[in-house]
Formats: sequence, C-alpha cells, structure tokens
Amino acid sequence: MQNEWRRGEFVISTARNRLQLEVVHRFLAEESYWAKERTLEQTKRAIENSLCFGVYKGENQIAFARIVTDYATFAYLGDAFVLAEFRTQGLSKWLLETILAHPDLQGFRRWLLATRDAHALYAKFGFTELKSPERWMEKAAPNAY
Repeated sequence: MQNEWRRGEFVISTARNRLQLEVVHRFLAEESYWAKERTLEQTKRAIENSLCFGVYKGENQIAFARIVTDYATFAYLGDAFVLAEFRTQGLSKWLLETILAHPDLQGFRRWLLATRDAHALYAKFGFTELKSPERWMEKAAPNAY
C-alpha cells in the first residue's frame, strides 16, 4: 500500500519508486554518525526490506526514515534524517506523526529505535528508555554506533 500526505509545499510518500537513493545514501554515508561505513548495496537492501517514508519539496527528496517490521507485533525506526537546510521547519515531527499513524503500523507490542542525540524529539511521541534493559541483549558489529 502506498500513501501520500501533503502539508504546504511538502509531501511525504511511501512510494518506493520516488525515493532518491543517491540522496539517502549520501546522507547516511557522509553525514550520519550511524551509517558512515554502509555501502550503497547495503543501503539498497535496507530500503528493499523496509517500509520507507520519503519527504519531498517538489521533486527533491529532503528527508527519509524507514521502518523494519513484521507488521504484527514489532517495528524498528531507523535511518531517520532531515537534510540540514530543511531542519527547524517541523518536518521531523510531521514525519514521525505520519509514521506512527500509518494504518499498517498499528497495534504493535513494541517500537524501538536508537539515537545518540534526539531523545527529546522521540520522547514527545512516547518513546522512553528501555523499560527492562536487563532483558535486552545485542550482538553489535565492532564499529556499530
């Protein structure tokens, strides 16, 4: 199911064919702290296996986020960004509102994400520290953020 939402001159779309891979990969590999070593092939595979949300001004992609999910119980929000020149316009909040309201992403037992610096933003949408961190384990690559 593809969806589209409009707000003024901006559009959020889940249409995979509208995503601008070069914009997404450039930001992730060059500007993010979490995906600096990600290859183009890894970015392609991540997109192919996720529900992706692109934000556009005209034909230009200016923001992105992807959801890894089983569509029944669990979702992981990853690779969320807004290009620097479009920040402070409320786009990250609108993107999160849109993601969390998406009809295919309802009724989950748990949403997860990882962030180094956006705790306050995500807290506005109900994200908290792990309730029971002693129950969680991870197997991280040596260079994982």
